[in-house]
Amino acid sequence: MTHTLMKECQNGTVGETIKTVAEIEKIEPEKLCSLVAKGLVTIPKNVNRNTKPTGIGRFMSTKINANIGTSRDYKDMEDEVKKAKVAVQYGAGAIMDLSTGGDLDAIRKRILSEIEVPIGTVPLYDAAATAPMVVEMTSDDMFNAVRRHAEQGVDFVTVHAGINQTTVDKLMKSGRITDVVSRGGSFTVAWMSHNNAENPFYAEFDYLLEIAQEYDVTLSLGDGMRPGCIHDAADAPMFEEILVLGELVKRSRAAFVQTFVEGPGHVPLDKIEMSVKFMKETCHDAPLYLLGPIVTDIAPGFDHITSAIGGSIAGAAGTDFLCMVSPAEHLALPTADDIKTGMLVAQIAAHATDLVKEGVREKAKERDDAMGLARKNLDWEKQYSLAIDPEHARAVREARSSGSEACSMCGDLCAMKIVERELEKGRQKGN
Repeated sequence: MTHTLMKECQNGTVGETIKTVAEIEKIEPEKLCSLVAKGLVTIPKNVNRNTKPTGIGRFMSTKINANIGTSRDYKDMEDEVKKAKVAVQYGAGAIMDLSTGGDLDAIRKRILSEIEVPIGTVPLYDAAATAPMVVEMTSDDMFNAVRRHAEQGVDFVTVHAGINQTTVDKLMKSGRITDVVSRGGSFTVAWMSHNNAENPFYAEFDYLLEIAQEYDVTLSLGDGMRPGCIHDAADAPMFEEILVLGELVKRSRAAFVQTFVEGPGHVPLDKIEMSVKFMKETCHDAPLYLLGPIVTDIAPGFDHITSAIGGSIAGAAGTDFLCMVSPAEHLALPTADDIKTGMLVAQIAAHATDLVKEGVREKAKERDDAMGLARKNLDWEKQYSLAIDPEHARAVREARSSGSEACSMCGDLCAMKIVERELEKGRQKGN
C-alpha cells in the first residue's frame, strides 16, 4: 500500500505537512493539496525524518539549495556541518550533501541530525566509494546506496536516470568541448561504456520508484548531460536527456512519487528562457531546479555573480529552485565564507524572481515597497532590517558616515531631501 504525500493529496487529504507549507506560502491548503497531487509542487520529506516542510514549485516562493560536502582532499566533517548551518542561516531552503571523502555514512547522518531543512544526496557517490573503481560498481551497489540513504532519512536523491544509450550516442556525435561535467553523469557514462550496458537507474526505473514510495523520497531527476561551458549550451545531448526526463516524470507521478527536474548548467543569456520553457513543457510543469545557469565561462572567482544573473533570468522564465553557486566554483572546495557569499547573491536572484512570479509577487513587493519608503524617510535602521545582509549594509554606511542624516555620497545634496523639502513648500502654498 502506497502512503506517499502525493497519494494522500490525490485522495484529497489535507495533512499537517500541507497545512504548514500553505501557511508559510500564504496559499489555501486545498489549493496546495491539489498542486501536490498533480506534481506541480513538491514538498521533499522522508517518512523517517522530521524535516521542516518546504514547498517547491508553482505559486511557491523561489527556493535556494546549497551544496556542501567533503572531498577526498578535504575531509573535515565539522567544517561541512558548519557550512550547512551557515547556508540555512542565510536562506537555504534545502541542503545537498555531496561528500566524497571520509566516512560518508557518518557525515550524512550528522548533517541529517543537525539540519532541519530538506536534505538531498547523490547515492551514486556512495556506490562508487564501495567499489575498487567507478566502472566496477554493480547495479545492486547503486540501488542499495539509494535504499541506505532513504532509510537514513534523506528527503531527496539525485539520480541520473535520464542518461541512456540514446543520450550517450548523442554525446558521442555532439562535438562538445567539455563532454560531461556532472560528476554523477560522468560515473554513469563511464560505467555504461565500460560494461557495455544500459544505465541501471533507467533500465530498472520501476525498482527505483518502489524504494522512493517506501520512504516517500523525492526524486531529483539529474541533468547528467548539462552543458559545462557556453559552447556546449542547448545542444542535442542536453535536449535528448530532457526528453527522457519528461517520460520519467510521468512514470513517477503514476507511482505517486514526487519529483523535480534538474537543469543546466552553462547557458548564454539568449538561450536561457528557451531552455527553461522547453524543460517545463517537456517535463509536464514539474518543479525545475537549475544549477546556475552560468552565463559566461570567463569569470572564475565570480561565478556566484554569473550564476545569479542567469538564475534571475531563468526564474523569470519559470524556474522554481535555484542552486547556490559560491565564489570558489570551478576553483576549490568552498569555505564557510564562500557559502555565505554565494547564499547572499542567490537570495538576490531568488527575490528578483519572486518580484515577477505569479502567486508570490505581491508578497515579495511588500519588502521592496517598505525599503523604498525607508529610503525616502532616511530611516537607516529600517533599511538595515530589510536588507539581504543587515550587518554588511550597516558596516558600509558607518565606514564613511555623513555629517548629515543622508549617506556620504550626497550628504546635504540628497536628492530626496531636496525634492521633498520643495514639494512640501508647494503643498503648504496649495493649502
